Amino acid sequence: MKVSVVAPVGDGVTADPEWMAAFALHLERCGFESVVVVEHTVLVTRYESVYPYDSSGRVGLAADCPIPDPLDLLAFLAGRTTTLGLATGVLVLPNHHPVVLAKRAATVDALSGGRLRLCVGVGWLREELEACGADFDSRGRRADEQMAVLRTLWADQPHGASHHGEFFAFDDVTCYPKPVAGERLPIHIGGHSRAAARRAGRLGDGFQPLGVTGPKLAELISVMRDEASAAGRDPATLEVSLGHAVHKIDADRAGGLADQGADRLVLAMPATADIEQAKDMLSACAQRLSLIS
Repeated sequence: MKVSVVAPVGDGVTADPEWMAAFALHLERCGFESVVVVEHTVLVTRYESVYPYDSSGRVGLAADCPIPDPLDLLAFLAGRTTTLGLATGVLVLPNHHPVVLAKRAATVDALSGGRLRLCVGVGWLREELEACGADFDSRGRRADEQMAVLRTLWADQPHGASHHGEFFAFDDVTCYPKPVAGERLPIHIGGHSRAAARRAGRLGDGFQPLGVTGPKLAELISVMRDEASAAGRDPATLEVSLGHAVHKIDADRAGGLADQGADRLVLAMPATADIEQAKDMLSACAQRLSLIS
């Protein structure tokens, strides 16, 4: 079982270089597989969109909460760590032009020695996507095409790559450096909908349905596997990442999540701006999960 931890956001510590460097180094020392960082290109002071991961429908972040760009933050952490995996969770695909994103992601992966994992989603905050110039209602089709563009530009095509789609078009372009795994740099799909599950089965390397439990979770994993089979892919090769809390997870709970199909745990941190308290929680978690003795 791989175990990753989401960098805390609400206290603003992800924009503190010393805090984040200490946090990532402690994750590495404790045997965690990866650090996961979130994205909001912008937050808005007034919005009508409904946040799908809380019964209130409101996101629990102040509009002035500092949220660093995820790839820039991971590049910074890559330079402060050696083996720790570097993951987005989730990167909002419609906010990005895929040609530029292909270059940025490949650069982080190449300079970190192949440690990047992208977990991407289509976004829930209409006002954010529209501020970035993307149409909210077509974001699913756009995301599918964005993933195709990424794979095309990461592939080894020394004579140039071409693409002509609904949203993007180019001819005879090259994009270097390549990711360490080339076009197979892992892209996981984050989301709680059947559309996300189908996208993961059809196009992704994994599925991250955080916040979903019970029968709905089983249904989504089944949808992902059925879609993979229908696309001629082996469902067994697709990873499933399920969520829990750093201070609550233990071996029994981890085993229960494994029984539900989890290959990776993505653990949320309780709110704290105290790095020593955060380290203590991480150490205790690593011991409960036998990541360290």
